[in-house]
Amino acid sequence: MRSPRPETIKHHRHRSDDSSAAPAPGRGADRGPDRSRRLASGIVTTALSRGVSVLVPLMLIPITLSYLGADLFGLWMVVTALTGMVAFADLGLGNGLMTKLAACCSIGDPERARCYISNAYVLLTAIAVGLCGLLWPLSALVPWPSVFNVTGSATPSDARHITLVCLTAFILNVPLSLVIRVQYAYQQVTQSNLWQAAGSALSVPLVLGATTAELSPIAVVAGTVAGPVVVNVVNSIWIYAVRMPELAPRIRYVEPGAARELFRLSGLFLALTIVMSLATNADMLIVAHALDLHSVTAYAVPARVCAVLGLLVSLLNVPMWPASGDALTQGHLDWIRRTTRRLTILSALSVFLASVLLVCGGPILVSFGIRGVSVGADRWLFVGLAAWWMLLAAISPRFMVQNAAGVVWPQLLGWTLYLVLSVVTKWYGLGHLGVTAVPYIGVAIYGLTVLPAALYGYRKAVAPDSRIRATWAKPSSPEPVPAGRIE
Repeated sequence: MRSPRPETIKHHRHRSDDSSAAPAPGRGADRGPDRSRRLASGIVTTALSRGVSVLVPLMLIPITLSYLGADLFGLWMVVTALTGMVAFADLGLGNGLMTKLAACCSIGDPERARCYISNAYVLLTAIAVGLCGLLWPLSALVPWPSVFNVTGSATPSDARHITLVCLTAFILNVPLSLVIRVQYAYQQVTQSNLWQAAGSALSVPLVLGATTAELSPIAVVAGTVAGPVVVNVVNSIWIYAVRMPELAPRIRYVEPGAARELFRLSGLFLALTIVMSLATNADMLIVAHALDLHSVTAYAVPARVCAVLGLLVSLLNVPMWPASGDALTQGHLDWIRRTTRRLTILSALSVFLASVLLVCGGPILVSFGIRGVSVGADRWLFVGLAAWWMLLAAISPRFMVQNAAGVVWPQLLGWTLYLVLSVVTKWYGLGHLGVTAVPYIGVAIYGLTVLPAALYGYRKAVAPDSRIRATWAKPSSPEPVPAGRIE
């Protein structure tokens, strides 16, 4: 279909967390205070809603570990890491879509937004259906015992079926999770995280029901991954049928011009996501092959506990992405610099305080409630994992600004260097120092590679003379809107 004609597009405000979330173009001069209030409100309310998402994985550790045993639990953790490595299955469209939609929200362009949304859904749905159709029949040809170094009580059949369940849920959730990007772009951060928390919470009764009924380990694993899929289905129906029907995806809104713009930006995010996913999820596979599955459990359980810090980093910083997109569109670079400094302090301080609690109580938490399974609780491992998340917390606000501006190349270079150096160094360190060395090696390599790239990319994104801005979507109104093009 052809792009909507400028004179046919009506600019109006969409509903969001705040009634002033998308003022009409031309009112950019007084949007800074409103933007700051929305950002602060989103962070506070999201922190409350994410409490459920934080507690659920911790609650499930003693239940699933006691029921599955160390070998099966370690196998499950490796498969989970595998799904994390293929987080690029959305082809970068999730990140690209959020960046594009933030600009559409800022200038009030629902027609263009609907084109972007429709293109993303059509492509990812077709890919998901095709992959699920191939996954099950072809899985019999994969040597799963060799892939995961299956030993102990875990069997090749366990490896195959756990992998199928986890990958199927992951693939189905790829197009379904686009609704989260839409909500974030339109600054409905609180509602989005409430839905995600509900998806995590749903896993608890599913797992308890499976263990109480003494179902197979495969059913227990299925219970942990089914909740987010079901909730994303319900959330999508709510958003596109009730909340914002003007953005509902339709095949007739698939438009080549919008597709090219979206895919050009998404391709950069795709490359970055591939490298980041491999770099941050390789630890389980490295431990499995350098040592054994029992060692994976010894590392995975503390890592899962400390993943709470990762959720804290996310809930504090991700709202900065769409807010920065709006500020870049309006040319409010001073607001971005000021807010980035404040958010850096808040993020680092919050993660530090939470890290103190985890380092002190983490080993006790790991041992509590797990019966019949020996799991290491090395306090120095908790210190290393806390240091890793502290480093990410301090630099994440600058990454959010770069993402909003589409400044991807510096991040891609830094993470590529990190991936190559960290895999080699961690493999060597595991053989000589054990699993405790893994996070410390990660911190050192990150400081040498990703950190300098992040600082350079941030300066590039907020440079006064930079032509890089968040609104690469073509303005759909004759009224001038501050915008730039991809360089």
